[in-house]
Amino acid sequence: MAPVTEQMDECASNGVAHHVLESHQVLDVEHSPLMATPGFVGPKETQLIGLGSRANTKGVQEEDSLLENGSQSTEGDDHTVDPASEIVAPLKETSFSIGLQVLFPFLLAGFGTVAAGMVLDIVQHWDVFTEVTEVFILVPALLGLKGNLEMTLASRLSTAANIGQMETSKEKWAMIIGNMALIQVQATVVGFLASIAAVIFGWIPDGIFRIDHAVLLCASSVSTAFIASLILGLVMIGVIIGSKKLGINPDNVATPIAASLGDLVTLALLSGISWGLYKEMKNHVFMNPIVCVLFIALLPIWIVIARRNPATREVLANGWEPVIIAMAISSVGGLILDKTVSNPNFAGMAVFTPVINGVGGNLVAVQASRISTYLHMLGTPGEDPGLGIRKCPNPCWTFFSSDVNSRSTRVLFLLVVPGHLVFLYTINSMQGGHTTMTLIFIVFYMTAALLQVLVLLYIANWMVRWMWGRGMDPDNFSIPYLTALGDLLGTGLLALSFHVLWLIGDRDTDVGD
Repeated sequence: MAPVTEQMDECASNGVAHHVLESHQVLDVEHSPLMATPGFVGPKETQLIGLGSRANTKGVQEEDSLLENGSQSTEGDDHTVDPASEIVAPLKETSFSIGLQVLFPFLLAGFGTVAAGMVLDIVQHWDVFTEVTEVFILVPALLGLKGNLEMTLASRLSTAANIGQMETSKEKWAMIIGNMALIQVQATVVGFLASIAAVIFGWIPDGIFRIDHAVLLCASSVSTAFIASLILGLVMIGVIIGSKKLGINPDNVATPIAASLGDLVTLALLSGISWGLYKEMKNHVFMNPIVCVLFIALLPIWIVIARRNPATREVLANGWEPVIIAMAISSVGGLILDKTVSNPNFAGMAVFTPVINGVGGNLVAVQASRISTYLHMLGTPGEDPGLGIRKCPNPCWTFFSSDVNSRSTRVLFLLVVPGHLVFLYTINSMQGGHTTMTLIFIVFYMTAALLQVLVLLYIANWMVRWMWGRGMDPDNFSIPYLTALGDLLGTGLLALSFHVLWLIGDRDTDVGD
């Protein structure tokens, strides 16, 4: 059978052509597990299958039965080719199917961020937030754990599920136990480092250091990170396994659902734990140090369990750079939040911060997870599938080409305005925040949100492919950077919008109430 090659995809605006798959890159149709299925494609359709054409990264509901038949047929055949080296041709997925699968989890995640914003709007007036303002610095860093840990976990397990690494019960349990232990290690370490960053960022501007506040921040951060990751990790595992059984692409639903619960659960835990430990600090001075030591003492247990799984062993050894750097980036966003909401004139920003950060992080996490699995279907990290992975992509190709990843980029970007309008209406209906929804406020808010997501989607398209070309698994490295950058962009642009609105006179009597 003749090799199947991909045609060049042209960008209408500038006429630049991009090879989705170079002519020398071929798909061995005779050994493909999809081609092994009798009747999967006919002779005419064979010529239409290309790795980079309008193909889905993992598949859609209507073709799930064909995939199941393909896997059953492949199991019965005796192939001499190593299954790990076989190339799986991605299936077709329309813009409508992408949007339909993403819409419900996106709205669910958005309402989760609205709830988190309402919580932050209330707790910002609690004693622990007014007396120990460094707690505000912890907010983006700990909320960012959903991107650093839970979304990365969801992306990693989604890829494993879609490429057939979680088919048997033994494989499932090995992946579950190893990954749960891994995120407990990461959560404890990141929580500890986040508290150090909060202490440093709080000390530098004012020059005041209090040891009791530092220990309070450490105990609150570590315990919140540990408990939140445990709860959300279990939820993610259930979502991914359930999605596969229902024939839904886990990439489209897992990361938004992680975000929908992540912000609310984490912020509620942080507020409750920090308030409780703040009260205990006055009566039992040794309570906070005991909490810190307890969670850190559990680290060796989780490390031993995580090292038993080959996949998590690699992440445990080499996956710290993105998590720690992402935490530092989010902490800078936390510093912006702390300095902004501490000013009574801008107290209204608190309710919108989790919303704008959460929406941007959710959308870019979906796109990064999709591109990552698309590349996994073409080979292994470090291999060049002929996609120009080391080059900075043309913005026109990123947003306007017929490539499946460009199509999903457009779908996700188009969700920004209607999504935020729904969330702003919800906040206004619940009388949340300290800002009246004027037309000029909505215009500035939407401008900040659109700019944030536009930049994130473009960077994701480049970053995932760049990491792949350097032999790094994007499932483990890309999402922490992208969600942290989303936190920084969202918080920074929102703070800038509030300052500009104040300067041009868009003020109301609700501000600071």
